[in-house]
This record gives sequence, C-alpha cells and structure tokens, in this order.
Amino acid sequence: MKIGIIGTGYVGLPTGVGFSELGNTVVCTDKIKEKIDDLKSGKLTIYEDGLYDLFIKNVQNGRLSFTTNMRKAVSDADIVFLAVGTPPHPLTYEADLKYIYAAAVELADYLTDYTVIAVKSTVPVGTGDNIEQLIRNKNPAARFDVISVPEFLREGFAIHDFFNPDRVVIGTNSQKALNIIKKLYLPFADKTKMLYVTRRSSETIKYASNAFLAMKIHYINEMADFCEKAGADVREVAAGMGLDARIGNRFLNAGLGFGGSCFPKDTMAMAYMARAVGAPIELIETTISGNKKRKQKMANRILEAIADIKQAKIAIWGLAFKDGTDDCRQSPAIEVIEELLKHNANITAFDPKAMGTACQILGNKVSYADDMYQAAKDADVLVILTEWKQFSAADLEMLSQLMKQQKILDFRNMLNAKEAIKAGFEYQCIGRCFANNQKEK
Repeated sequence: MKIGIIGTGYVGLPTGVGFSELGNTVVCTDKIKEKIDDLKSGKLTIYEDGLYDLFIKNVQNGRLSFTTNMRKAVSDADIVFLAVGTPPHPLTYEADLKYIYAAAVELADYLTDYTVIAVKSTVPVGTGDNIEQLIRNKNPAARFDVISVPEFLREGFAIHDFFNPDRVVIGTNSQKALNIIKKLYLPFADKTKMLYVTRRSSETIKYASNAFLAMKIHYINEMADFCEKAGADVREVAAGMGLDARIGNRFLNAGLGFGGSCFPKDTMAMAYMARAVGAPIELIETTISGNKKRKQKMANRILEAIADIKQAKIAIWGLAFKDGTDDCRQSPAIEVIEELLKHNANITAFDPKAMGTACQILGNKVSYADDMYQAAKDADVLVILTEWKQFSAADLEMLSQLMKQQKILDFRNMLNAKEAIKAGFEYQCIGRCFANNQKEK
C-alpha cells in the first residue's frame, strides 16, 4: 500500500519507518525544511532505540522517502496519517488544533481517488467530525473517510511498541475505510487485540488511558511520601500492589512525577473537555495540581540538602523526561532544574542522549559535562533525575573521591542504598526511610 504521513516527529517518524519495514511505500512530509533535509541526508531528527537501522534500511531500499511537498505525499496514497502536534493552548490548556486543521485543509486539494485519512495525533472528541467538514468545504468532490487510529507508542520504546502493540484501536463508522485499514494492520491481527469502535469512542480512549496512567503515577508518588514517614519501602509496597491483576505492576515506580509530551498535555486536555461538556473529573484535576507540586517539592529537597553549604555545586544526572529518549518536553528533570535556577543554583548536568535538546531549553543557565563522572567532580550533592541504566552501575568509590561533599539524592531509586551508605554517602531516595550513614532501618 502507499501511505502518506503528515508530520515527522515522535509519532510520525517511527510510524513511517515501521510501515515501510512491513513492505509499504511510505512518503513522509513536514513543513520544516531543515528537518526534511536532515532526514533526506540520512540524519535522524529524534532519538529512539532501534530506529536508525530501520530508517537507513528502508530509505536505501526506496520504501521510505521524505518531502516538504504535501502533494507528493498524499495525492496517490491509499491512507494518509495525520501525525502533527496538538500542543496545549497557552491560555486554556485545551488541545490546540490549529496545526492539524491546517494540514487537513491543505491536503483537501490533493485528494484524487478514494483516500482513508487516519488521525494518529491525539485529538479531542469530535475532531474527526471537524476535519471531515473542513475537507468537504475545501473540496466537495473529494472521496474520503476520516478515521481515528490513536497511537500508543511509548517514547524510548516506540519501535518495539510499533511491532509489538498491546492493542490496535480503530474508530470509524465506514465499512469501506475499515476494510482498508484492516488490510494495513493485517500483520498484527494474529498477535494483538484489535478493537473496532466508533470514531468518537476512539478519540476518547487515548485521553482516558493517559489520564488514568497519570493518576496511577501520582498515586504511587503520594504513597511514597507516606512510606517515607511510616517507615515502609514503596518498592515493596508497589510490588505487592502489582501482583493484583486488577492493578498490575506498570506505572508504579515512584519518582519526580509524570512528564513528557503526552501525559501533561493529555490530562489538561481531558480536564478541559470534561469541564466543557459539564462533567468535570475531579480525580484528573487533583492529579494535575499534585503533579505540579511534586516537582517543586523535589526541588525543595535539593535546596534543603545544600542549605548549609555556601556556593554549593549541584551535579545533575538526567535531563530527558525518561530513559531511552532525548525528548525534554515537559521533562520533570528540566522542571526541577528550573525551580533550582530560581534560587541561583550552580548546576552541572549530564544526560546520555538529551544534552542537545536540553540545551535548547536551558541554554547557558547550567553547565554541561561530557560524562556522568565529570558532572560529579567537586560537587556538593549529586541528584539523579532520569532513570538511565548506566547510572545504576555508577562506581560509588570513584564518586566519593570526585565529590566535595558525599551527598546523593536519588530521585529515581537507581542506586543500591546500602552500598551508597557503605561508601560514605548521605543518601536519600524516594519512598524509603534511611538513617544517613547507618544501616537501613
């Protein structure tokens, strides 16, 4: 099949690479010329584990190409995926749909034969109706159907999730469109759950799922605070909870709170939609407020740790919002750093993949190290903010010698607490109670 993809970000690019690997001809288009130029020259514009090899392979075999000319991408396509951003509106925090609506209006003129327009961007309920009307207004003769195919790719695991989806949701009232999209997803039919629903239900599923997961994260963070006061271990509590099949063990890692390009904007959009239809969801509203306070609380813990040290140097490990990606959008690590900078903190930071994207946000307000040990050199406190695996293998004896003060705030529970204390560190983590430089309580 020929597939056109509008948007080459964290959704569009892995989707395009994935479908080309399955044998389809995929043309990706984007308005940003520099991005398309990079992709044409073989340079990836995002980092995703496993993406590069498949990207190069399918560009070289001719199944995957890139253009700024939308006509080339969509005019002969069987299916066109809309994968452009829907960022939060700066005032209302509802999903800002101007980009996806603009893309729909532009592609209307290029629809020749019957085309399935699949909305992969996360959009509010009723967006498919609006896109359909915009296209009909621009090109009354066009033959098409608009369907909803929400994406469930985890950043850092996008390629894995593309080829191993836990479900595929397709929302449409058109049997013709359903038959075509089923053909595209035929390679997954025998190994995953296929759910066929109405378009509005499909649009709701993504928001409902992300809001629920965000609430789950906020809950385990509040439980971590309880465990610290009560003398329990949140990891053991989470393990016990996760054995209950009704709860499950995913999204029960206590830490800084949720972030990234999805959960913050999707919870705010869901809350806005709920208020707009007269059915406010207080659980989501509370989660949004609590998650914001979480970052401030973590920043305060860092400031308290260096309160008695003049001109303290803070070493930060981790800038991306999670491991496996270079994405720093709504990164809890960045938000904590920004809180610290309000107090004129002296920060040296390191991240294995996200130095470039973090620098675009933080600029020269912080210093950047070439590796994690260089970041820790002469530091008064080391703070771990992203759960990169290499941090858990840190040489604690070397760290102890490099740092000026032996203090670690492990906000991702990456290190072995007993080993850190044995190495002479004052050690704090999340949801566990320790006496500094003494045995575990």
